[in-house]
Amino acid sequence: MFVREMTRPECIALVTASHIGRLACARDDHPYIVPIQYAFTTGRLYGFSMPGQKIDWMRDNAKVCVQIDEFADRESWKSVVIYGSYRELPDTNQTHHERLQAWSLLEKRINWWEPGGLKPAEQSVVGTSPHLFYAIEIDEMTGRAASAEPATTS
Repeated sequence: MFVREMTRPECIALVTASHIGRLACARDDHPYIVPIQYAFTTGRLYGFSMPGQKIDWMRDNAKVCVQIDEFADRESWKSVVIYGSYRELPDTNQTHHERLQAWSLLEKRINWWEPGGLKPAEQSVVGTSPHLFYAIEIDEMTGRAASAEPATTS
């Protein structure tokens, strides 16, 4: 197996083609990682969630990373890691346009609200939806790719 660094355009292509990633955050020296569905646009990922542990932790420590991969087999895979900062998009006049942009990008996928909109326990019915939108502002993006054959250069 041969492993190589991916170029930035290759990383962006993988992130654009995918929509499921693993979001990692930390609080009080404890790591936490969960699957998320996201939408990518230049410089950021958009996500949707109900209140819970990941939101609480990201509010306390905005530094996060997201891992996205494509796996063909043991010798053929790609993996991108995004380092960035969490930014909540509350339902206010200041973030209204960006919330609509996040919604419009996310809703292009079937069941776009999963897994962020589901909880393992029954939720009480309330008059308003507690869901929220957020952005991960991308600071850095790196990737690696593996293949059975060495990469050729043109």
